[in-house]
Amino acid sequence: MAEEYQALVDNGTWQLVPRPPGANVVSGKWIFKHKYHSDGTLARHKARWVVRGFSQQHGVDYDETFSPETVYYQQPPGFVDPAAPDHVCLLQRSLYGLKQAPRAWYRRFATFVRRLGFASTASDVSLFVYNEGDGLAYLLPYVDDIILTASSPALLQRLIDRLHSEFAMTDLGDLHDFLNISVMRSSDGFFLSQPAIRCRAPAMGGYVRVPLYGNSR
Repeated sequence: MAEEYQALVDNGTWQLVPRPPGANVVSGKWIFKHKYHSDGTLARHKARWVVRGFSQQHGVDYDETFSPETVYYQQPPGFVDPAAPDHVCLLQRSLYGLKQAPRAWYRRFATFVRRLGFASTASDVSLFVYNEGDGLAYLLPYVDDIILTASSPALLQRLIDRLHSEFAMTDLGDLHDFLNISVMRSSDGFFLSQPAIRCRAPAMGGYVRVPLYGNSR
């Protein structure tokens, strides 16, 4: 919980302000999950702070699910500021659970990676390709994870560093599984397996799987 909370603070997710009279304050909750390795063993425990979007009021803190609005929500339990316990969080960046969250997060992420030189593909707007000189990289975000692969270790590390400069995130190292697809690496490339899917992908410089915070983690 402390790690998740600090990541949200470091990312400037909210500003603590006095509660405005008559404001709708969205409630939230902590969600706890287990992350597993591809062999089923426990990788780590994970906590996520989410807000209850169903407590938002149409016309008050949202009009359309893609429109940014002024949103106030409660301080996360366990991390209430003792100097201002009655203050509320004024949203600065998107959070899980908000009706605006998916589009807001994608817009922020896509805008940043395009500044890095990535372009989304025509077949899948969530798949981004970087192609400059001899450098080639692919980036695929899914909810709070991304897969990033590049044609050289140097390019891979440079892109990771640039992502770190904008987002608080954790580097989980080489990719072993993604969306219940097992990934095995060899000198010939990557072997992807799932009960209904078996295919081989060409080798590139390396993979990194990185959960993003972001608008949250």
